[in-house]
Amino acid sequence: MKRKNLIKMLEAKGWFLKEHGGKHDKYTNGEETEMIPRHNEINELLAKSIIRRHKL
Repeated sequence: MKRKNLIKMLEAKGWFLKEHGGKHDKYTNGEETEMIPRHNEINELLAKSIIRRHKL
């Protein structure tokens, strides 16, 4: 999955960028946080796990 598509899904549900890291960006919705790798392509299993975990 493309990183930008996953980020669009997160932002549509009210998530926002909290801070940039070296290899990951930290996104939060105010209660939970999620580390998103800074690769153009994110592993399908990881993307599906993030989507399921946060009910996107």
